[in-house]
Amino acid sequence: MGTISLTHVVLSIIIFMVMFFGIGFLLNMLLRMTWLMAIVYPIVVILIIDEVKVFDYFTNPGNSFNLLGEKIMSLHAADIIILASGLVGAIISGFVIKLLRKQGYQMF
Repeated sequence: MGTISLTHVVLSIIIFMVMFFGIGFLLNMLLRMTWLMAIVYPIVVILIIDEVKVFDYFTNPGNSFNLLGEKIMSLHAADIIILASGLVGAIISGFVIKLLRKQGYQMF
């Protein structure tokens, strides 16, 4: 496994935050479900870090969740920080959309 530079970590944090803010904002605007992306984000993270097919969670749940737990425990601090920044972006999008709705803006 290679090392990751501080520049890559900072850029990844910014990219994940902006990307999931944008996705969350658009989903909130279109579906009118303010916290949808904050709820869906952990599933997205599992799909990002996981090496098990989604179908295996239903056909072989014991082994699949065991592998997922091992994969989560093997994450480095930089990976956790980057993934957490995406969650922060999704949560910020919920607050922004609530603020805009409170101020009278109606999207679609």
